Amino acid sequence: MKAAVLIRAAGLSAALLMTSLAHGAIGDASLVLGDQARGLRSLVEAAGVMKDAPYQYRWANFQGAAPLFEAQRADAVDTSYAGDLPILMAAAGGVDFKLIQTNVGYAQSNGIIVPKDSPLHSVRQLQGQTVVVSSASGSISQNLLYAALQEAGLQREDVQIQFVMPTDASAAFNTGRVAAWAVFDPYLGVAEQNGARLLRDGQGLTPSLGFLTATTRSLADPDKRAAIKDFAERVAKARQWALDNPEEYAKVYARLTRLPLDTARRIASRTSKGMHSVSQQDIDRLQPVADLFYQLKILPNPVQVSALVDKSLR
Repeated sequence: MKAAVLIRAAGLSAALLMTSLAHGAIGDASLVLGDQARGLRSLVEAAGVMKDAPYQYRWANFQGAAPLFEAQRADAVDTSYAGDLPILMAAAGGVDFKLIQTNVGYAQSNGIIVPKDSPLHSVRQLQGQTVVVSSASGSISQNLLYAALQEAGLQREDVQIQFVMPTDASAAFNTGRVAAWAVFDPYLGVAEQNGARLLRDGQGLTPSLGFLTATTRSLADPDKRAAIKDFAERVAKARQWALDNPEEYAKVYARLTRLPLDTARRIASRTSKGMHSVSQQDIDRLQPVADLFYQLKILPNPVQVSALVDKSLR
């Protein structure tokens, strides 16, 4: 089955996905939990950590970080989860949120791929080619592409870059209209399972950090703040459960996304090395990315990463 069909079948749109309401309540708290490609939802449902959550909640699912943060800007979601550069892009663009938890990911979950019969076998050969980056400017895949080009001795101007949302990029890639695609899981894993060839992943090039965030407005509400703190703790427990039970996690992920089990295993195995409260080391790893992309005029404003952290939720 083609990747585009699989992804569309997974329902990766900006539609709100309702869950069953949890038993009990923290005051009158009700959370809308922002998600990308059902990644976070599959994790917490596989681990069963939300079954006794003492507040109401529902999920809002998006293709990528850009539409997710637009929803957060509009206070349509209380929390979000995204990678390093999208976090910075949102902050520089005025989205008002705080970082509350760090996920240490695998660099293999972000890659530059070509069709299996492509004549391209190295990043150096991308010179003069068009590279599609998912999803919008400021994505983790753009960060990887720039780092890979520099490693290969190329300038950013040596390639033509187009920003395309993952489902559309997947369709173009499958029909041979894309020379190379810089993309992240689960879209990367699906493409690889269907024969795409990896030119370079993020190992040694990008921080591979993800962050759970909450809007400042939501954190200012005492009931929501308590619920968000509880949710963050449950997500951390779910991450640990997934590390301890990889096969069970992969099966639930496959069921929720309607992906083949082998593909789900590949994606789930490189999702996380664990979660923790945002540390100074995380800040120190993210600040150079913020500085670089501001210098490149991709971030519209400078970002002081330490100012984004809510340390009181630890």
